[in-house]
Amino acid sequence: MERIRLIHDAAAMLFIRQGYSKTQISHIAEAIGTSVGTIYHDFKGKNEIKNFILKCAIDDSFMNRSLERPIAESMFQHLETEILESFHAISARFASHLEDRGEHYSFEELISDAFDLLSSHATGCLFIERNQADSGRLTEYYKDYRKRFFHTMAEYLSIFVERNEIRPLPHLELTATMIIEILTWWAMDSRYSSFEIIEVSPEAAKELCMDNIITAYKR
Repeated sequence: MERIRLIHDAAAMLFIRQGYSKTQISHIAEAIGTSVGTIYHDFKGKNEIKNFILKCAIDDSFMNRSLERPIAESMFQHLETEILESFHAISARFASHLEDRGEHYSFEELISDAFDLLSSHATGCLFIERNQADSGRLTEYYKDYRKRFFHTMAEYLSIFVERNEIRPLPHLELTATMIIEILTWWAMDSRYSSFEIIEVSPEAAKELCMDNIITAYKR
């Protein structure tokens, strides 16, 4: 499985940084120091690699399964539906504390949960963002998911302002956007698509975000 993981990681980086359509199997092989033939031993083609990456983005245990080689398209027949269901589930989980208006939820927990959510789904989200033309209907699903995510963040912030847990926010929706963009950069972009890739652990990135955001807004 180690080679499968290497192919996954190299292909994900290439698809995000230079684009799916511009990446060839030979580029992936070169990135991990193997032959094109070896890649085809593990995957039928580039589309299967893409779908494998997206599948792993919604099911991190999929990487460790014993899979018949080469991995074929038949393994991903319901992937689009699975991704849509994943978007719905993530959105519902993130918004779950709104049911009691965050009575047992804190600003610190919100920032922590948002970072973890973005970090755990970074590869799939960035693939869709950077390859909209090759993502089909997933692009529209993802745009809807992002809108709901931003709206949920704004609702939480409104509750925390009312509760006097964080300071007043004259531009609440813009603040929600800025907080999410900060979290997104450290949880997603810094690993894959920043101009200069930063070698920082997710733990350190999260600590940095928590410290700065909470200091900026907490009462």
